[in-house]
Amino acid sequence: MKATFKWLNSRLGFFFLLTILIWAKSMLAYFVDFNLGIESGFQYFILLVNPFATTILLLSIALYVRKPKTSYVIMFLIYLALSVLIYSNASYYREFTDFMTINTILNSGAVSSGLGESALRLLRVHDLLYVIDLVIIPILLFTKVIKVDKKPIRARVALAFSILGALIFSANLSLAEADRPQLLGRTFSRDYIVKYLGLNFFMAYDGYQTYQTNQVRAEASPNDLVEVEDYVKEHYAAPSDDMFGIAKGRNVIYIHLESFQQFLIDYKLTDENGTEHEVTPFLNSLFHDNQTFAFDNFFHQVNAGKTSDAETLMENSFFGLNQGVLFPTLGGSNTFEAAPNILNQVAGYSSAVFHGNAGTFWNRNETYKRLGFQNFFDASYYDVNAENSFQYGLHDKPFFQQSVQYLEHLQQPFYTKFIAVSNHYPYSQFENDEAGFPIATTEDETINGYFATANYLDAAVSEFFAYLKASGLYDNSVIVLYGDHYGISDGRTTELASLLGKNPDTWTNYDVAQLQRVPYMIHVPGQTNGGINHTYGGQVDALPTLLHLLGVDTTNYIQLGQDLFSPDHDQIVAYRKNNYFFTPNYTYYDNILYDNTTGQPATKEQEESQEITDIKEKVAKQLEISDRLVNGDLLRFYTDSGLEPINAEDFNYKDQLDQLEEIEETKGTFSTSLYSQNGNKSTSDLYQTKTYKEYHEESTESTSATSATTESSTTEK
Repeated sequence: MKATFKWLNSRLGFFFLLTILIWAKSMLAYFVDFNLGIESGFQYFILLVNPFATTILLLSIALYVRKPKTSYVIMFLIYLALSVLIYSNASYYREFTDFMTINTILNSGAVSSGLGESALRLLRVHDLLYVIDLVIIPILLFTKVIKVDKKPIRARVALAFSILGALIFSANLSLAEADRPQLLGRTFSRDYIVKYLGLNFFMAYDGYQTYQTNQVRAEASPNDLVEVEDYVKEHYAAPSDDMFGIAKGRNVIYIHLESFQQFLIDYKLTDENGTEHEVTPFLNSLFHDNQTFAFDNFFHQVNAGKTSDAETLMENSFFGLNQGVLFPTLGGSNTFEAAPNILNQVAGYSSAVFHGNAGTFWNRNETYKRLGFQNFFDASYYDVNAENSFQYGLHDKPFFQQSVQYLEHLQQPFYTKFIAVSNHYPYSQFENDEAGFPIATTEDETINGYFATANYLDAAVSEFFAYLKASGLYDNSVIVLYGDHYGISDGRTTELASLLGKNPDTWTNYDVAQLQRVPYMIHVPGQTNGGINHTYGGQVDALPTLLHLLGVDTTNYIQLGQDLFSPDHDQIVAYRKNNYFFTPNYTYYDNILYDNTTGQPATKEQEESQEITDIKEKVAKQLEISDRLVNGDLLRFYTDSGLEPINAEDFNYKDQLDQLEEIEETKGTFSTSLYSQNGNKSTSDLYQTKTYKEYHEESTESTSATSATTESSTTEK
């Protein structure tokens, strides 16, 4: 066996071994875990060579060290870091269809709680190939199967390898530029940078961009606001006369539909017996209710922040970060003029968020204060146990039921948000009395459970609506339901195709793009002119839309979206990732322009038309303005809104029920809380909840009783 490893008993032999192993791991990630969209043999060639340059360059650092053991230790530590980088990205990509950035790594602690089961579900058998050598190589060194070469490497030899790495990179970059001109000079997909230049370079490039972003904030000044204000004024869409103020003075209840995609609306899942099962019967009825203003071309616009990015968009009308996640990165320090703050200062609204997970998740306990939320009821306010929860928090039915004990004490009008979580990856199957809804039968377990958890969410929302009606809150509220982001990630959608009546063999990125639609429903009890609106819009448009319905003038606020009911709404939906976009006529996704009328790639004439040029410029401009606004924290300089600055220290998220009760006592007969209006009696007992099994049994008994009655009637006749 020693003879087998004889060639490794030199420092350069060990160097070449580590280089080859990093290359092999990179190939495993490129071809198994990533979806880099290789389009030609030339791109395959570039992909095959791109790991070598930076690997050789980095490992050559150890060759300059003359002390044998120190040189080997440094070489292995560099190798370890590169291996961890590859595997971490492979695992991260499976969930986010994206690569880790410096901000993602720096803020990983803010999202680490509650990820146990989800992280385990991301593991694959082939993951052993990423890590097993990290154990074997030290053992081989310790047992001297691989001997430490005590002969130092000459400095000129070490320099030669460094130069070799630099030359290979220069050649790599030249080839990349030949196939994709201005790869680094223009904003392209992160997939492209990895595909052409490798993961190591991407991390270095991202580090440089992160540094530049931090510099932007440090160097920002009030003068930087001028372009932002000009854009907002030019982009402003005046409200519709028919819609402005139709919900003035009403409570606002946001219901966050976790990972809920538009295709679930009206969808029926066929079980193994051929029986169809309506996945979301209540939400379907709501979607078609004439009291609901529903949008079927509403798109999520999130990036790596996913749920928190959706909250950023919905509350502020600007985007999350291009790299990293806003809540944990800037949420605890930036200035915001968000919905709860605006409504509090302009119309006297109280506010609260309800979420059955840890308050530190996504740094919400700090960010919400700066958004202006007066109350935040996190998991510490709920009875959470192993039976009624999973890694992302309290399940939806007990979550809504337990929330009403706090909701009833809020002063009206209030602005509230309920963040449901049960329809969250990995869409685990229920094993208790909630089990029973059919499981799909694809090769992907994630997809299979998605419909059952969506059905559970639907039932939970139905029960909550029933409570709102029974308690009297319903008639004086506007209830907004929205999907935060995709539930089935891009890389999994081929397995979904057959369930949607599509052929997996002809499934394209156009089909993937259409799945980025999420529900957006504004339910206004008492209205009769609702219906399904086909206007194209996105989450950035939600805030101006809502404020106008509430009769709030938005002309003095920095908001990048447009009122969806406005006749001036331009129907251009910018996608946060890679400047993609959606319009009624075109879809630009995965760097391909599609014609919506055919679902096929657009013609060259269409691609080069002035219309497409103008749309791309508008999309790029909106995202650029958002990045300037956020990265520079420019709202700290803005005073024209007339809003008083928020002092985060004014908000205390401990003992909030005591605080609310104290307000009720102080206001006395002037208290507007539901609890006070109900004669200081709780409405919690009005909340009725049942398990799937109980609903099913009742439905079966009802059907049997109906059949028996019909049979008896027929017999009598």
